Amino acid sequence: MSTPEIFRSADKDSLVEAVTERFITTITAAQAARGTASVVLTGGSNGIALLEALAKDSGDIDWSAVDIYWGDERFVAADDSERNAGQAQAALLDHVPVNADRVFVMASSDGEFGDDIHAAAADYAERLAARAGEGETVPQFDLHLLGMGGEGHINSLFPHSEATGESRASVVAVTNSPKPPPKRITLTLPAIARSREVWFLVSGAEKAEAVAAGVAGADFMDWPCAGAHGTESTVWFVDPAAASNLP
Repeated sequence: MSTPEIFRSADKDSLVEAVTERFITTITAAQAARGTASVVLTGGSNGIALLEALAKDSGDIDWSAVDIYWGDERFVAADDSERNAGQAQAALLDHVPVNADRVFVMASSDGEFGDDIHAAAADYAERLAARAGEGETVPQFDLHLLGMGGEGHINSLFPHSEATGESRASVVAVTNSPKPPPKRITLTLPAIARSREVWFLVSGAEKAEAVAAGVAGADFMDWPCAGAHGTESTVWFVDPAAASNLP
């Protein structure tokens, strides 16, 4: 488990700028070391702003050699504007030369599994396992990006939920999300733990308490953000408002 690193930005715009620069450095370094890289994307305003910035300039990243996953997804129709995958497609993936076979989208409610969210979650778990090393169920992600809610939720892992307490499965179905829509598919804390680097992209005063709890290592059932760590680094990118409860 890595010790949290705090990056305090002057404002939300400079936060996105800093994350973009470090993203380029991290992914190009991974490709230089291993010939490939893997990233778990997040939604939210900061996550999408990062993708839009990368669409304009992503340095020397070889997008054809990047595996792209999502930390969670809303289990709605494929063309629903709330889908993380659709937002990422419009913000970045339509503008860079990704390899379609290396973009791993979670199933929609009108996809091959219909409204069977448990089958859809199991399918994503199987796809992760197929990309994992021998004896593993999840690939070793180079980078897992996370947004966060004011109550500390990450992906679709909410306080005191069964999904947050999951200790073995890599992907689970959520059928009663307190934040609409109620049906979602999410990577779990054990899956996040397979990431070399975990980055939080957080802005806003309403998230200050959760930031402080996450950095301090609070009980992850109370504050799910506190349970997410990278094996090499865990970085909190925060604006002044989000950092206001930190020492």
